Amino acid sequence: MPDKMTKEQRHRCMSHIRSKDTKPEVRVRQELFRRGFRYRLNVKRLPGTPDIVLSRFRTVIFINGCFWHGHKGCSLFTMPKSNVEFWETKIMRNRRRDFVVTTMLEALGWNVITLWECELSPSRLCITMDKAEMQIRQNRESWNAYCQKRREDRAFAKQERMKLREIQKIKEDEIQNMYHIPRYIVSLSRKDSESR
Repeated sequence: MPDKMTKEQRHRCMSHIRSKDTKPEVRVRQELFRRGFRYRLNVKRLPGTPDIVLSRFRTVIFINGCFWHGHKGCSLFTMPKSNVEFWETKIMRNRRRDFVVTTMLEALGWNVITLWECELSPSRLCITMDKAEMQIRQNRESWNAYCQKRREDRAFAKQERMKLREIQKIKEDEIQNMYHIPRYIVSLSRKDSESR
């Protein structure tokens, strides 16, 4: 079926589609705020400029439009009949970018939640947000556990370094008692072992 609009009308229509503050985004933000979450919007220093960033929970949320991101199996996504090659390329590029951004964020230690436009209709919003809230809280628990493990590892490494210093001091004292070694040679050997 050919397009009902002229090229100029279609261009004007498409140019008015927003990438920020869309209705689904506003719904999610209002629901998160109502549930007690505080967040930042569109943080540019993170890959992909996530729609919502919950730093305390080490979680980012992307709210994807079903058409623009090619939501498979969704009634809101149908491939246009006109200019098919352009749309296939555009949607495939969006999907590829989503995958790369998600991989980069996970490599940086962030948990990524993707919410689709079809999941945020008024009838499904509550169920979707319950699932998202549960995931956000689990992310916080896992992040806290990870931070605790890092603190313990650092404390253990510090204790090991202190033990090695004590052993080295005992060895130096034993050698010093057995042989008379000038102090400047001992200090040089200590500097040499520290540089390794």
